[in-house]
Amino acid sequence: MGILDGRRIVITGVLTDASLAYGAAELALAEGAEILVTGAGRAMRLTQRTARKLGDGIEVVEFDVTEPSHADALRDHLATSWGQVDGALHAIGFAPEICLGGTFMDAAWEDVRVALEISTYSLKMLADAVAPLMPAGGSIVGLDFDAARAWPAYDWMGVAKAGLESTCRYLARYLGPQGIRVNLVSAGPMRTMAARSIPGFSAFEDAWAQRAPLGWSVTDPSAVSRTVVAMLSDWLPATTGSIIQADGGYHAIGA
Repeated sequence: MGILDGRRIVITGVLTDASLAYGAAELALAEGAEILVTGAGRAMRLTQRTARKLGDGIEVVEFDVTEPSHADALRDHLATSWGQVDGALHAIGFAPEICLGGTFMDAAWEDVRVALEISTYSLKMLADAVAPLMPAGGSIVGLDFDAARAWPAYDWMGVAKAGLESTCRYLARYLGPQGIRVNLVSAGPMRTMAARSIPGFSAFEDAWAQRAPLGWSVTDPSAVSRTVVAMLSDWLPATTGSIIQADGGYHAIGA
């Protein structure tokens, strides 16, 4: 019997089997969950192919966070297919190229708006879709990267993550009376598709390897997956509005 036995979990962000969302989905299944995966746009086929690696019968539903109607459509689909939802993983993020890589001052509002809409406001959109289907409470978990510092090359994605952290706190405030917990897992750097889009990503790898007291592997997502699954379970019933660090302890160590 697993810690997610019988729970129904929505998983976003499953692009490849190297993604953090994939690792969380794989472990959630092993811990007894029933999952539904979402994808969007041109990446939908990639998500469908990757979902098949998780097992037969994994449903993939379109959820484009730039389309306001998709939250309603996802909620309606879940209401019909499941009736209720126990948890959801937000693993959605994107920024135009100009928003990353040291060109912070060159990015225009139209570029920044895209980063904020997809990487920040999307957490609220996911909550719009699943919270009404959590009559007995539930858990919404998002993937984060420490926004307390200005990282090299991370630029406007760092701003978007800061907004994500604040959104998490406000959702925790407003959804708490319904018994819904909202938390973020701040992961150390991993070699994912998202990471490859960040110029200078190797600098993150080198820093973590040198400073994380527990050590850190950029190719082993298991520690992050286990943290996410723990947060999706009912083992932390009084934790909400929090950022849980899964970074080998890097955040606590000075230069």
